[in-house]
Amino acid sequence: MKNILIADGHYVVRTGTALVLKSKLQYNCDIDFAETYSETKDMISEKIYDLLIIDIDIPGSIFKAMVKELKKKQKSLKILFFSTYDENVGIQYIEEGAAGYLSKGASESEIITAVTAMFEEGYYYTINMMKKLVTHSTDSHSVERLSKREFQIFKLLAQGNGNIEISNILNLKMSTISTYKKKIFEKLQVKNVVDLVRIYDDMH
Repeated sequence: MKNILIADGHYVVRTGTALVLKSKLQYNCDIDFAETYSETKDMISEKIYDLLIIDIDIPGSIFKAMVKELKKKQKSLKILFFSTYDENVGIQYIEEGAAGYLSKGASESEIITAVTAMFEEGYYYTINMMKKLVTHSTDSHSVERLSKREFQIFKLLAQGNGNIEISNILNLKMSTISTYKKKIFEKLQVKNVVDLVRIYDDMH
């Protein structure tokens, strides 16, 4: 069972998104709602959520500062921002620590794809956002400290493969891939796959 909090000031958005998830998502989910940012913070403080879907313009919003404030309450919280703003704005939120961004103009299938990716891969970015993110400047990180297997998995991650695909390609357990992924992040001093993509891009 996945616990999801949908935080949006509009009743139609909250209920419509919940209906799509309940009817189409392959995971069983328990969905709660918040109408304001203050209410969102209270709920995050009281219950562990696997995913927060939140509108940038939710009443009481403090915009980008919401990311760090919410993650202080739940360190492992995955935040998917849902907004009418374009992807350039979404990138700013991802760089603050959000795990995904989705336009409110997204289709039903895009919503399901995004939420599924958040659960399975831990993040969701559109192709256009990924391209823009990898063009941003980044600090130099040495991949020389990675073992042969770690480098192999680093390369597969940076090429867009998720844990499931890498598990199948290398014939390794998902838990093993997750362990390697954590070690790679620590050795390269990165926080997410976008940073890995940047490093990989700088190598070519």
